[in-house]
Amino acid sequence: MKKTIRVVVSLFLGLGAGFHAASGFAEVKEVRIAEQFGIGYLPLQMMREKGLLEKHAKKLGLGDIKVTWSRFGGGAAMNDALLSDNLDLASGGVGPLLTIWDKTKGNVDVKGVSAINSMPLYLTTNNPNVRSLKDFTDKEKIGLPAAKVSIQARTLQMAAEKEFGAGKHEALDRLTVSMKHPDGVAALLSGRSEVTGHFSAPPFQQQELQDPKVRKILSSYDVLGGKSTFNTIWTTGKFRAQNPKTYRAFVAALKESMELINADKAAATDVFMKQSKSKLDPAFVRKIVMDDENAFTMTPRNTMKYADFMHKVGALKNKPASWKDYFFPEIHDLPGS
Repeated sequence: MKKTIRVVVSLFLGLGAGFHAASGFAEVKEVRIAEQFGIGYLPLQMMREKGLLEKHAKKLGLGDIKVTWSRFGGGAAMNDALLSDNLDLASGGVGPLLTIWDKTKGNVDVKGVSAINSMPLYLTTNNPNVRSLKDFTDKEKIGLPAAKVSIQARTLQMAAEKEFGAGKHEALDRLTVSMKHPDGVAALLSGRSEVTGHFSAPPFQQQELQDPKVRKILSSYDVLGGKSTFNTIWTTGKFRAQNPKTYRAFVAALKESMELINADKAAATDVFMKQSKSKLDPAFVRKIVMDDENAFTMTPRNTMKYADFMHKVGALKNKPASWKDYFFPEIHDLPGS
């Protein structure tokens, strides 16, 4: 009997919450946002540093909201947190976004809110015998954020297919191991680990290349045929529908964050140093932030190439007709791809 009462009460509370949200009376008072490691997350770090979400929430009449930030080592764990309602907005590479869009299509309906950058990802090695993908042997391991599902893993599969031939996209998967970027750097630079390759992101790849024993094997820009989105941010259809003003505030805050970064990249570097507690040389980081290869933009670039590839190899059941299928409408006016 008590169990039945609890179920009824839970249903009632759930319905009540849905009613109030739909009526515009009960938007969340706390927004939980997650980032990962690296310069690619500078737009979110700028947002946190300047209190931009709080600012735009007030502009839209939401009053004071609490913004809780967390950091994850990879997109897979972040997706788990999002689906278990322990997170409102997740961020990461295009691969994890497409994976969760595909899995939740027609139910939870996770989609991208926006891109947050375009950046090249480098595969580096400390093995002098490795000059191309064909030179990796079973004696070595390649570190990347999440084996088989991270954007680095998908880019490696695309590169492997180009190198080894159609249907051979998994040729190097057996060598990959999941590692946070800082751990991958430590392993590669130590020279004492079985990890002799690392597919990472700024500033970690540039940090590795300062060591004369480390070389770049390939860049994601080479694989994708031009500038391409590295990181995006995504949420559930439910969060967007039940919190329309909060969602609008977030999009506005992200736009202002981009404007601040692009107006003064030197100052933006200082924000990264502070927010990430980086011990790197500020001049070294500033050079990366100001590099023309790296762009802070909300426009998705070359994301459909990942989608087409992932569908072709069976990683996606649903084939998107356009990048707009897996991004919410608020950025559909941008020249995405």
